[in-house]
Amino acid sequence: MAFNFGGAAGNASLSGTGFGAATTTSASTGFGFGSGSAGAFGGFGTTTTAGTGSSFSFSTPANTGASLFGNTQNKGFGFSSALGTNAGTGFSALGGAGLGFGGFTGITGIQPQTQQGGVFNQQVSHSSQLYNTASALSAPAVLNDERDSILARWNQLQAFWGAGKGYFSSSAPPVEFSQENPFCRFKAVGYSCVPGVKDEDGLVALALSKKESDVRAQQQHLVESLHKVLGGVPTLTVNVEGVRALPDDQTEVIVYLVERSPNGTSKRVPASTLYGFMEQMNVKSQLQQLSVFMTVSRTALTPAQLKQLLQNPPAGVDPIIWEQAKVDNPDPEKLIPVPMVGFRELLRRLKIQDQMSKQHQTRVDIISNDISELQRNQATTAAKITQYKRKLMDLSHRVLQVLIKQEVQRKSGYAIQLDEEHLRVQLETIQSELNAPTQFKGRLNELMSQIRMQNHFGAVRSEERYRVDADLLREIKQHLKHQQEGLSHLISVIKDDLDDIRTVEDGLQDSVHTRGSKLS
Repeated sequence: MAFNFGGAAGNASLSGTGFGAATTTSASTGFGFGSGSAGAFGGFGTTTTAGTGSSFSFSTPANTGASLFGNTQNKGFGFSSALGTNAGTGFSALGGAGLGFGGFTGITGIQPQTQQGGVFNQQVSHSSQLYNTASALSAPAVLNDERDSILARWNQLQAFWGAGKGYFSSSAPPVEFSQENPFCRFKAVGYSCVPGVKDEDGLVALALSKKESDVRAQQQHLVESLHKVLGGVPTLTVNVEGVRALPDDQTEVIVYLVERSPNGTSKRVPASTLYGFMEQMNVKSQLQQLSVFMTVSRTALTPAQLKQLLQNPPAGVDPIIWEQAKVDNPDPEKLIPVPMVGFRELLRRLKIQDQMSKQHQTRVDIISNDISELQRNQATTAAKITQYKRKLMDLSHRVLQVLIKQEVQRKSGYAIQLDEEHLRVQLETIQSELNAPTQFKGRLNELMSQIRMQNHFGAVRSEERYRVDADLLREIKQHLKHQQEGLSHLISVIKDDLDDIRTVEDGLQDSVHTRGSKLS
């Protein structure tokens, strides 16, 4: 039975599991849940044989046989009955970060095989294969001498490596050792994301053997070509959900189909229906001309399918290791264990991880550039806000001066009112507080001394420049003008007092001379 797990195809011969009927063994490079008829994700049961008609139909593809799980429709995930020649390319389609659960497995030339004998024949075949394998590893009877023990060790080495042929009898063909055999040592268990896409979302992933840049440049042409392949029905519209680069210069394109009804409503075509149509031989050949080598229906597993999957270890994986992997699952709700068999699968996952790391780093760089641009815009905006605040203050002072002049002209010729008298008293009080030497006047003098000092340092160091606000400078000049007027008035008073003193002195001298002349 073909059992695909992870992202690249990995098939092994199984019996007694009831997952399918026919048995096939093929070389693989990885894992993926493949369907027997499409090389992608099929439902539980037998494979689905696509029709050969060219017109697009929204009917569900019919099953061609029965299985232990009954006749169920292929809706994306599950176990197929048989696979043909597989070639793993490491194309993962269903994981959020390229390591998702299931995916494009790179399976080419997949053809469903006919069930013969049912589960009973499969169990017999599997039992016979196990007996032959055990004979090749423990007691081969080819030469019937001591050299058979050396051959047994050689067969064990091949089984551990997962490649080669094990001879156990001179009258029977050798046993083929693949990496899925239970004795292969190059196995591990990893974790992949469980997809959460529903069948109603209608998402189908296409794997193209083109670079991402070429696909994006020809995206519109690809959409038009897909619409023609799907019959060119005017009520159908092909939409692209996303484009993502894959290793080995491949690209994943996720599309969905929207059907518009005559009454104006629209709905998405289910993914299983669209996938079943694309898997028809004539449609698949047209898709291959568009460089599409794989199609996968992005459909999540049902709880029953997920439970069945976890309860049955994959081919060649020790049940104890599989149970321990389920116990060690860091997030059972979002992750599912997947086996990694062979170095090719490990290399595939490594490439996907490296590619996703590059994509994440690119996204981080874009976010960093956006943050830097926002910081520059924020600094520019803050400078403009400061400038506008200063301009608002200047305009407020100008408006206040205009209002003062207008109020003076309006009140000219009128007597001072009571509220204006109170206002005058308050202004005089404020003026006296400003002129008090121990309060604001002292601070103003200190400020003036600092300004002079700064001007002095500015003259010494020409590279430094200081600027005083125009309103503050005007107030300082007004205050100095008042001080100058006060000093001038004081000087004039002193001069008048000196004149009066001279007059008094002259009068006293005249009176002394007069008294002296009288006494003489």
